[in-house]
Amino acid sequence: MSDRRRALGAAGEDTAAAWYEVAGYEVLDRNWRCREGELDLVVARPGVVVFCEVKTRRGDAFGAPAESVTRVKQLRIRRLAIRWLAERGERAPTIRFDVASVRKEPGRAHDIEVLEGAF
Repeated sequence: MSDRRRALGAAGEDTAAAWYEVAGYEVLDRNWRCREGELDLVVARPGVVVFCEVKTRRGDAFGAPAESVTRVKQLRIRRLAIRWLAERGERAPTIRFDVASVRKEPGRAHDIEVLEGAF
């Protein structure tokens, strides 16, 4: 992955983390990794833990960012969430899977749309 793409992805994750913090969530983990994959963002507020997949694009030439979260990717994120919860010993009455679509077009601020309960 190029440094430019890595920087774009990190900026998108920063944007999503800030969005959740403004909405009253606490960021518990960013870029949590294990052998099976990575969780972009784990946030929580009382009673709910949210696992958020962040997709950042420079435009819509290849479709909306959220469209790239395939069924296979959703299943992987669910498995990773179970592992994250087990390792942390976290218990939450509700877990939710969100997708944050972040667009960054040259010369413009990041535009974010969070699909809560996306899958």
